[in-house]
Amino acid sequence: MSKNYGPERLVVGAHYGARDWLAQRITAAVIAVFTLVLLVQLLAPGPLGYDRWAGIFSAQWMKVLTFVVIVSLAWHAWIGIRDIWMDYVKPAAVRLTLQVLSIVWLVGCAGWAVQVLWRL
Repeated sequence: MSKNYGPERLVVGAHYGARDWLAQRITAAVIAVFTLVLLVQLLAPGPLGYDRWAGIFSAQWMKVLTFVVIVSLAWHAWIGIRDIWMDYVKPAAVRLTLQVLSIVWLVGCAGWAVQVLWRL
């Protein structure tokens, strides 16, 4: 008979819970930093128009930061959506279909955002 407690406990499973928890915290921090950087630039004195928006995103460092945020946002959303599908959708075929559709949607949104950012 195996022990179900203590250091001899047999632990099985995917083991991605802690990694995903940490990824969500890191991506949330990246998004929060981006939000603060954007707010600082928007709260600077002067008129808020197209020229100012274009000026904010014309700097290379801002484009790189925005790209990192786009990737972080997609990853953050994927972890949350995947967890919802895994927790609440029990039929495997339906869950897999929803996960694939979610990935396609997130990649499409990220690709569109990159296209707008880099004017492709």
